[in-house]
Amino acid sequence: MKNLILSAAALTLAGSMALADAHSVVRLGTEGAYPPYNFINDAGEVDGFERELGDELCARAELTCEWVTNEWDSIIPNLVSGNYDAIIAGMSITDERKEVIDFSEAYTQPDPSAYLAMGDVDLSNAIIAAQASTIQAAHVAGMEGATLLEFATPDETIAAVKAGEADAVLADKAFLEPIAESDAELSFTGEDVLIGGGIGLGVRQSDTELRDKFTAAIQSMKADGTLNELIVKWLPGSATF
Repeated sequence: MKNLILSAAALTLAGSMALADAHSVVRLGTEGAYPPYNFINDAGEVDGFERELGDELCARAELTCEWVTNEWDSIIPNLVSGNYDAIIAGMSITDERKEVIDFSEAYTQPDPSAYLAMGDVDLSNAIIAAQASTIQAAHVAGMEGATLLEFATPDETIAAVKAGEADAVLADKAFLEPIAESDAELSFTGEDVLIGGGIGLGVRQSDTELRDKFTAAIQSMKADGTLNELIVKWLPGSATF
């Protein structure tokens, strides 16, 4: 789950954006590069946990939605500037982000992060890779003795471990588990860590009506068990509601 440091320019833009409801179509922004939360399938379409979730939320909220992909490092500034109306991209709810955007109710519990390596690693003095501007990167930066090595994409963090540039990678365990299962050279090391406050949809601070519609739809899915079904399907081992 990810964490961005936002520019002063983005802060200035936050108060000036029009309501998402002014659009006939609500545009959902996602990264499309962080399976199983979101990825691009063989047909070139957004897929994954958040695709199924987003489509169901839009149906329950009676919204016509379309999907937009955006690189992670500019995903919040482009929401604020109006390129789409909501972020649904494995984004943790944090106090820092709340200074710039608003969030729906969380649709996942805080998920464990884990370390993946080529073998047992002494994490207290290791070089640890993480995707830039994520809560995992911030966590490593605060570890005494460890050295943070940041990369633009999650795939690059794995490649760095495989190439010997980093001793381990720290990322969402749900992202790392299928990688560990498919690559015999890689395995988990150390203890899992809980960071972040759960994942929600990000919206502009002015879009309170859109935020409330998504929150009501999330609550509806929690109440009838369909959200837990999606979590079990796409994020096995993650906590349910």
